[in-house]
Amino acid sequence: MRTTILGRSGLEVSKIAFGTWQLGGDWGAFDEDTAIAAIHHARALGVNFFDTAQAYGRGRSEVLLGRALRGVEDVVVATKGGINPRAERPRDSRRAWLTRGLDESLRNLGRDHVDVYQVHWPDPDTPAADVAGLLQEFVDAGKVRHVGVSNYGSAQLAEFDKTRPVETLQPPYHLFRRGIETDPLPYAREHDIGVFVYSPLGSGLLTGAFTPDSTFETTDWRSRSSAFQGDNLRRNLKIVDELQAFAAQRDVAVSQLAIAWTLARPGVHAAIVGARNPRHIEASLAAADITLTSDDLAEIDRITADAVQIAGAAPEGVV
Repeated sequence: MRTTILGRSGLEVSKIAFGTWQLGGDWGAFDEDTAIAAIHHARALGVNFFDTAQAYGRGRSEVLLGRALRGVEDVVVATKGGINPRAERPRDSRRAWLTRGLDESLRNLGRDHVDVYQVHWPDPDTPAADVAGLLQEFVDAGKVRHVGVSNYGSAQLAEFDKTRPVETLQPPYHLFRRGIETDPLPYAREHDIGVFVYSPLGSGLLTGAFTPDSTFETTDWRSRSSAFQGDNLRRNLKIVDELQAFAAQRDVAVSQLAIAWTLARPGVHAAIVGARNPRHIEASLAAADITLTSDDLAEIDRITADAVQIAGAAPEGVV
């Protein structure tokens, strides 16, 4: 498994991070023992980077990850706090909620510190200086090793940086969601912020597994998302078909092509990929070894030129 240095954090991490959003219940039902086996399999294949969040199933994902990694020290565990889904104030970076969230995350994970603690979404009602200062207090107390943010723009990063340097950034990024190329990826490159992107497979759109008639469980957020319905879905699935044909010419799967594409972008250090059973993780890890030429990248741009780009909160309606 190829590794990379995660920007100015200095952490050496696998280029594929194992994501656990799907282990909180927001993507439908799953078997916990099989999911734990997938985490163990990823670890055996060289993955040392694992991402979760307090909000994934209100701690359920953290608990499961903690069970799977109990007694394992040579890993980098990242979690996120600062949102309270379905609350009156879903984005909440006030001292009380962040402090409570971190303590809950540590208990859920069964660890005495978090390697990377991230603010899950920017809170427009809490000054950046207050948030950055509090996270530095967490570092000083030994509860957090490195500080990061998720879903921040460049202006928000700059405000945070005035008080305490942002070490990592976790934005959404895939072929149908390229907004970060304008903002904030240039800022992150300029300031050596470690970037690990989520949803490189477009929440399943880029797996080649869906058809225009695909449906989702009512507990799966995609059942309520415009990206997975109607003309938007049909148009992007036609593009996935073209990408699949191009990938086949290179003897790789379309999902591997999509992950390799994100890793080929300047300033992207790692990609978060989820799995709920062991057989799904191997193909994703192989994507880190795919080298795309400039001609390959140009052809991918041509194929996706008419894609319906996804914007706004990801996923829709969560925060």
